[in-house]
Amino acid sequence: MTAHSSKDPLHGVTLEMQVNALVARFGWVQLGKRININCFKKDPSVKSSLTFLRRTPWARAEVEALYLESLTDAAPVKPDAPDVDPWANSRFTKS
Repeated sequence: MTAHSSKDPLHGVTLEMQVNALVARFGWVQLGKRININCFKKDPSVKSSLTFLRRTPWARAEVEALYLESLTDAAPVKPDAPDVDPWANSRFTKS
């Protein structure tokens, strides 16, 4: 018996796997800039993103397109630095 091989690159890849891979590659800040969706910008989480993406076909299509694009681009992208620097007011500031 032979195994079925699909030509679809999304075969067997769940939406959760796609979101997790994109967050690991780009980070929430860069992901919100690349795809203008509030669930990526305001208090982002995988759970809230999945809820929105499952109900919104156009947003899911954008996430799938970015995921496929990221598969072809081999260079890793470092997530953006946080907008707030937690060390900005450290004890080493000038007096």
